[in-house]
Amino acid sequence: MATKCEHCPLRRKDLFAKMNSSQVAEIQRFKVGEMVVDAGTPILLQGSNSPQLYTILHGMGLRYRLLSNGQRQVISFVFPGDFLGLQAGVMGEMGHSVEATTKLTLCVFDRNELWSFIKADPERGFELAWLAAIEEHFMGEALTTVGQRTAVQAIAWALVRIYLRMQASGLTNGNSIKFPFRQQDLADALGLSLVHTNKTIAGLKSKQLLGWADGEVHLHNLKKLAEIGLTTVDLPKERPIL
Repeated sequence: MATKCEHCPLRRKDLFAKMNSSQVAEIQRFKVGEMVVDAGTPILLQGSNSPQLYTILHGMGLRYRLLSNGQRQVISFVFPGDFLGLQAGVMGEMGHSVEATTKLTLCVFDRNELWSFIKADPERGFELAWLAAIEEHFMGEALTTVGQRTAVQAIAWALVRIYLRMQASGLTNGNSIKFPFRQQDLADALGLSLVHTNKTIAGLKSKQLLGWADGEVHLHNLKKLAEIGLTTVDLPKERPIL
């Protein structure tokens, strides 16, 4: 059974802005169903023109681009509440791919109804622009990381940012997070080799700043890792949910 928007578990999370009953009803009308996919399943493909848009209800995944020689750049990790497919909705095709890292439950929306949805409530259009602006801001920070942070700074920055996003989504257990991503995924996100990534993580482990084993990452000293990563421990800003 598809989850009714009025019972959406994401609405109970601190990360997401509150909605009134009429806004919830609008999203329910926009939603056409749910889809469950297994880990490793492509959701959106680079160069494709998807007829559907998605919000992640449960699970995690990756956004990435492939070069013609097969090399991969991970653009970002995706989490519950992330809206997928807007690029194709505006530009006609996807500039990147999205793949499930874990089993995913997705709320499905008809892309053809996007503009009608916005016309019915222009505030929804502003929220989509806000989400796009947040993505642009993150891309700028990620590019700065790839270009200017050292390997240890980059890995510390990435793990702190991921932890804070998951904490705001209610997905942490003390200083620990379930982390289904591989070290190769982190390396591909930060422009590092796998060997360099492995050695850098080992160095952080030896300093007892973090642990990584059996699909869990433990951040033993979040403040110190943030200092190393030249970032802060401020929680992400409240964001709209569609």
